[in-house]
This record gives sequence, C-alpha cells and structure tokens, in this order.
Amino acid sequence: MYPLIFEPILTPLVWGGEKIAQYKGISTSKNNIGESWEISGVEGKESVVADGPLAGKTISQLIKTYKGQLVGEHVYANTGDQFPLLLKFIDAHRDLSIQVHPNDELAARLQPGSHGKTEMWYVIDAEPGAKLYSGLAKSITPEELAAQAADGSITGSLACFPVHPGDVFYLPAGRIHAICGGCFIAEIQQTSDITYRIYDYGRMGLDGKPRQLHLEQAKLAVDYKVYPEYRTHYEPVQDDEVELVNCPHFTTSVLDLTLPYAKDLSELDSFLTVMCLEGSGSLEVDGESVDIRQGETVLIPAETDDICFIPDETLKLLTSHIR
Repeated sequence: MYPLIFEPILTPLVWGGEKIAQYKGISTSKNNIGESWEISGVEGKESVVADGPLAGKTISQLIKTYKGQLVGEHVYANTGDQFPLLLKFIDAHRDLSIQVHPNDELAARLQPGSHGKTEMWYVIDAEPGAKLYSGLAKSITPEELAAQAADGSITGSLACFPVHPGDVFYLPAGRIHAICGGCFIAEIQQTSDITYRIYDYGRMGLDGKPRQLHLEQAKLAVDYKVYPEYRTHYEPVQDDEVELVNCPHFTTSVLDLTLPYAKDLSELDSFLTVMCLEGSGSLEVDGESVDIRQGETVLIPAETDDICFIPDETLKLLTSHIR
C-alpha cells in the first residue's frame, strides 16, 4: 500500500470562522467552518480517499480489505473495521460550549456500541488574549455543577489558561473543558462523536434553535477531582522527534524540521498519521515520495518499514500511532 490522503470533511458550526479554508489553501462555499475532519472512522462521517487507485473508497472499506496491513495487527484485533482515531483542525472564532466526554464504560452504558472520547489539543495559532478551559480549578459536586450551569457561573469553577502556539493539553475522558475564541487547534482523539454540553452561553444554533444541553449525562461523566496541573509540558527540540502524549488510545509526537529526519517503522505494528502544521516538504515512504504541505494529513499504512520526513525549508508535523 501507499500513503493515503483523504477528502477533508468541513463542518459549519455556530462558533466557526474562516481560518480553516485559508490555512488549508482551499475554496469552499460553506461558511462558519469550525472543524475539518482530516481522518474519520465515525459512522456516517467516514473519510473518503481523495485520489489514486483507491479514490472514492471509505476508510472502513479499506480496513475491511487490508486489515492489519493498514492499521496494524494488534490495532485491528482491538478495534476491528473502525479506524480508531479522529483527527481534526479546529477554528474557534467564538467560544465553544463548556463540555465533557464520557469514558468507554459510560459511553457504552448510555449509548450502547459507542466509545468514549479521550483527546489532546495542539495549539497551532492563538490570537492575543486567547484562552481555553481544561479541568476544575476547585472542587464542586454534581449538584453544584448543574446549578452553576443554570446560572452561567460555571466558568468560575474551571481552570483557565492563556494559550500560545505550541501549547499542548491532554484531555482524558471526564475532563471538563472548552476551547475559546481565537484558538486554532489540531485535535487527536478516540473515534467518538459524543459530546455532553454543560453550558452554551444561551446562544442559538445554526438552525435558530437553542443547542441541546446534556446535564444529566455530564453529571455522570465529569471527573470531579482537582489536579495540580492540566497543561502538558515539553521541551521543544529542532530536527528531532518530541513525544507529547503517550496514552492507551494514542501516542502523539511533534517534529519541527529544517533537516531530513528518518524513522524506522518496521517494529511499530500500527498505522502512522502525519498532520502538517507548518511549511511543506515530502515523505519518503519505502522508497516512494509523497508531497505534504500545511493543512494536509497523510495516513501511513502499518506495513510501511521506514519513512523519511524531508522539509523544503521548514516542516512542522504531528505524528500519531497506537502502541
């Protein structure tokens, strides 16, 4: 197999803006694009191969055909024909709702057949004064959570962080959170589209109706523990791989390159996703070359033995796989 690029799934949202189309260098008639789903195995929103001999095939069709060759033998044994990660670019022109995602156990109990959602954020760009919420700043009860959501004071109980390009946040299932206006983010998460909204500022959706809240589900999903730190700290290194998150659901690293960087994949037994955050260059995969530029995402099949990331001048990438 060869590296795969999929058609982006562009999603208009009430809080979306115009940055995604500009960032990806594409034209679209859609307004308020809040998310570009780069690779998705979510049922009903499955990614479709953009070009080449497999053009038009969905990612689930590919997995059914190629199984472990595409995703890795141990990955296929655990997740079957559904691609296990959902990768997005997110443009928060306005604040997103205060929300939480369930873990696998709660998701399966409340919505049988569903998975939970653990995720991470990498801040690509942030306007001056941009912020986000991640975790609780003080201890509250489920009843206090509901009361504060009702009177709009919930943000006072959340840990708030000013953000800048390169900031990273790991959000295990159960962590209450919200991206705020002015943030442009890459998100890697479990394949799940379950979001429990806690507070949405009383605004209307694109259909002119109030967006649904899910307080009863959220009360069950929230992790009420207050943690000493919510930001992921790492030391940036040029021309080397820096691991950002290593959890059971995904391992994500950043590469900030001005020189070629080679990686042996022969023992990985997992696919590798490559999100291009800045710059342009090429991926040399088992002797074949594919171009990559800012805003593009490439899926490297698990049967790949080696890869070399080659910048034109500069190239910043996020790579993800499953251990």
